[in-house]
Amino acid sequence: MSKVSVLVVDDAPFIRDLVKKGLRNAFPGITLEDAVNGRKAQVLLTKEVFDLVLCDWEMPEMSGLELLTWCRQQDSLKTMPFIMVTSRGDKENVIQAIQAGVSDFIGKPFTNEQLLTKVKKALHKVGKLEALMSSGPARAAAAFANDSLGALTGNRPEVVSATPAASAPAQPLIKPAAPAAAPTEPTGRGQGQLRLSSGTQQCVIKALTLKEASLVVRRGDVLPQILDSAVLDLEQGENAEVARLNGYLHAIAAFEQKPDSDWLQLTFRFVDQDTQKLDYLSRLIARGTALKHFVPGA
Repeated sequence: MSKVSVLVVDDAPFIRDLVKKGLRNAFPGITLEDAVNGRKAQVLLTKEVFDLVLCDWEMPEMSGLELLTWCRQQDSLKTMPFIMVTSRGDKENVIQAIQAGVSDFIGKPFTNEQLLTKVKKALHKVGKLEALMSSGPARAAAAFANDSLGALTGNRPEVVSATPAASAPAQPLIKPAAPAAAPTEPTGRGQGQLRLSSGTQQCVIKALTLKEASLVVRRGDVLPQILDSAVLDLEQGENAEVARLNGYLHAIAAFEQKPDSDWLQLTFRFVDQDTQKLDYLSRLIARGTALKHFVPGA
């Protein structure tokens, strides 16, 4: 039986690896290729046959929407399932993609369960799901329970520690930050909205660079996890420009020096390589104090 082949297109290596690891864990016999942007994907699509494309929207050289439009103009690719993996969930963007012929959407951030559900649905529509499920030992049920950390580590039980010690007691995930007196309501350079697979949280931006952002969020019932993928929404300026920055949680600490701290300090590491996003981020850093509260749907 022929293998099922999937093309993963995203300019962020972290997201490409996350998607491929999740699919490979669930379907060991699957064939996976990847591309860093639409232009590279276009070259692969002219040389190889793929059963499904999972594609980011915002990428340098050629966007996901441009690649989708090109695919639907090719006789051999008109009916190929094309799933857009994007943080662009605005109505106008959805309409654009539907008009261009998109098969489905996966919103960033996403869980492994959401990814597998969309992939199985798309392949079922074109009669490829049976081949996918028969390509190796079925582990879909186990993969559905994986979170982003499980997808990256292959569900290994070992925990990576900076100072491993066989006899050392287990350390809590949330550790006190560097000694500092924290105000009741954290203040910083501005505010934004952090979208995690577990929900959305307003955040205070303490520091911002081209590589990462230091954020403070209120502690909730569900704690964020290291390596969780996320989207940071920022709004700036009189024109209410919105930057949607993809990334993952690189570090988590208590903002106050007490175990029941009401606030968590997160290091959010960016993964986008899109030149437009990097340019926008540079302007955000330069203006700094102009950052303001992001209002969903505004």
